[in-house]
Amino acid sequence: MIQPVKEKIILGIDPGTTIMGYGVLRIRGTKPEMVAMGIIDLRKFANHYLKLRHIHQRVLSIIESYLPDELAIEAPFFGKNVQSMLKLGRAQGVAMAVALSRDIPITEYAPLKIKMAITGNGQASKEQVADMLQRMLHFPKDDMPAFMDATDGLAAAYCHFLQMGRPTVEKGCRSWKEFATKNADRINQRGNNLPQPNHTTNEKEDLVATHGDTDGDNHE
Repeated sequence: MIQPVKEKIILGIDPGTTIMGYGVLRIRGTKPEMVAMGIIDLRKFANHYLKLRHIHQRVLSIIESYLPDELAIEAPFFGKNVQSMLKLGRAQGVAMAVALSRDIPITEYAPLKIKMAITGNGQASKEQVADMLQRMLHFPKDDMPAFMDATDGLAAAYCHFLQMGRPTVEKGCRSWKEFATKNADRINQRGNNLPQPNHTTNEKEDLVATHGDTDGDNHE
């Protein structure tokens, strides 16, 4: 169940080195509303580093305009072209760095997870994702953007919205030492609440004999 909130703004970004899409979602209670969506057009920049600078400027402008509480960003998919993957990763990293500079929490989602969340099909096309978003968010078809990168950015935000009611699972501890370090207060509190044993003299000698024998084998 999605947990109601007074108001939350989610910015979703679909990274790209030619066209970068974004969408802004406002949550009131448990109801999502599309606030804006659009693209960052990078086609006019021949130099990759100028593209990165423009991404920084535009993402910062979007953040300052809509003041998002959280950022949901699509993770780059693994392709065969290493150079393209490297450039895409840089573009994503710049967008994330801007959000971090404004203390905005970031959640990254795989393309498959976003498509599954929106359409129930991890292999859905961009058109299918856009059509489903239009139905769920009830915005006019005339507002559908020319570039589906914008609806992909909105899809990342909507996917994040759907996760709001799911509990987070804390990573388990790999050893007793790690557990004791993380839960020192709990251990001390329980230890203080335990009744203290009242050993007789003979019982104390037995305990010393048992725990004090260090010559035997000790397998952990």
